[in-house]
Amino acid sequence: MRFQAIKKNLFFGLILFGGILYAQDPLGSETVTVVKPYTPSVRDASKIKASPVRNDSVTLQKKPVQYSIFSVPVASTFTPVKGRATTVERVRPPKVYDNYATLGFGNYSNVLAEFYSNIEIDRSKNFGVFLTHNSSQGGIDDVYLDDKFYDTELNLNYNTRNRDLSWIAEFGAEHQLFNWYGLPEYNVPANPDTSQFLANLDPQQNYYSVYVGSEIELYDSFFEKAKAKFRHSGDSFSTAENHFNVDGLFEVEIAEELITTKVGADILNGKFEQRYDSNEGYDYTYMIFNANPSLLILRDDLSINLGVNFVYGADVENSDGDIYIYPTVNASYKLAGDYFTAYAGLDGDLEQNTYYNFYQANPYVSPTLTIRPTDSKYKGYVGGKGKLSNAISYNLKASYQSQFDKPLFRRNYDAMVLDGEPYTNGNSFDVVYDDVKTLALAAELNVDVNRNFRLGINTEFLNYNTDDQAEAWNLPNMTASLNADYQITEKWYSGANLFFVGERKDENRSLSLTFVDPIVTLDSYFDANAHVGYRFNDQLSAFVKGSNLLNNNYQKWMDYNVQGVQVLGGVTYKFDFN
Repeated sequence: MRFQAIKKNLFFGLILFGGILYAQDPLGSETVTVVKPYTPSVRDASKIKASPVRNDSVTLQKKPVQYSIFSVPVASTFTPVKGRATTVERVRPPKVYDNYATLGFGNYSNVLAEFYSNIEIDRSKNFGVFLTHNSSQGGIDDVYLDDKFYDTELNLNYNTRNRDLSWIAEFGAEHQLFNWYGLPEYNVPANPDTSQFLANLDPQQNYYSVYVGSEIELYDSFFEKAKAKFRHSGDSFSTAENHFNVDGLFEVEIAEELITTKVGADILNGKFEQRYDSNEGYDYTYMIFNANPSLLILRDDLSINLGVNFVYGADVENSDGDIYIYPTVNASYKLAGDYFTAYAGLDGDLEQNTYYNFYQANPYVSPTLTIRPTDSKYKGYVGGKGKLSNAISYNLKASYQSQFDKPLFRRNYDAMVLDGEPYTNGNSFDVVYDDVKTLALAAELNVDVNRNFRLGINTEFLNYNTDDQAEAWNLPNMTASLNADYQITEKWYSGANLFFVGERKDENRSLSLTFVDPIVTLDSYFDANAHVGYRFNDQLSAFVKGSNLLNNNYQKWMDYNVQGVQVLGGVTYKFDFN
């Protein structure tokens, strides 16, 4: 085959070559005579049949290998079963009891009692009862008058929930007993043990209060929620006050923007039997109505709330009324996600002051106060908040506020017209009003490592500027607090509350004495409180609480020393009726 292929190629090559030569010289022609064709051949090759000889000095012979199996029978009790999926062990949720009772006793004859009960009427209705009592029989060092106190409150509530709304109604009553035991040194007799003056002085004051309220929330309506409350307050000196307020919230979404409107009414009426410098009493009636529309704008990380607060305030007794317009603007922007959010705002309001709120803040006021609202012209603030990590959050804030007729507690002078009353010996406080501007710097830090440990720290620095009064009476220049809760083990738990209050100023006032420096600076104070408890089981636990653990003999109000170290122990029992 190879020979024939070579022959064919040679033949065609000669023809092609001849054609080319003919084309090159078309003028002449020659004849080529092939004598013998080329016949190549390949000579046959012969294979040498020989094997190489090994030249080893030692030739190893393979030995045959024999294999055998040694079988021993083994007894087995294994019985295969059908496989199945492994289930995750469920943690049993802690049982929640509907009722509990707490009872504790401590030094200074302190008593703490609480009772709470939640009665389920049906799946959507509940009735609740809450009773709390805290009292002490007194015993403060260097106090010449009775210093015991009682504080008792009862609350009854009924609530219902369904797919359209939730509604709650409540009724409550309070009884508080305090004593005007803070006599100034110049009014303490030289021999208090035998003084008839102290024997005839009964510094006791009782406060009474009853209230009824209701709140409703609608889920699928432009009318979001509303609440109303009426409270009647009184005391041992025939003071009576009625306070009614109602608030409503409407929300409407227009062009994907939320428009909210808050409306409210606040009506106050009261009567004092006498003034501090007169046997004549006086009545007061104030009415405040407000409407606060606002527009909420949300754009990615930016949130803006633009609103205006329209308020009408009326002094009914003096037939005087006025219209107030306050801004309600605030905005926030996430500059670094959850790590830092900047915010700012400007707002104001007409704030209703009440006798009830005054004696809650300072129970040693005299029943001869002047009541009128406070015009908070504006409060501007700017700050930043965010998270340093998943467990640590912070908030920094600076604010400046201007208030007209801001109430300030100032100690009363010795009264002469009302001589013989238990609160007219320089041992009670009055309320005075002044235009006050306040600059405040605040910082807050919260640490929530896990469910077992939580820590909160906050502090605030304040500076006041008054118009008429020499000082911003009894307002501190600094406050700070620390709150911590720690679950030590499954059964042991503990907590602490530390707070610091800076210096305050009050005034020495007397009609019969002249003071070199009438302005008194009250020292700052630090109060440490802690508690520890042990849970015997899901129902029974015991606790010990300590207050003023550093035994600081400080004065929260001028000439009103506080109790020293207080230790109170008790038990809490949870239960169900069924």
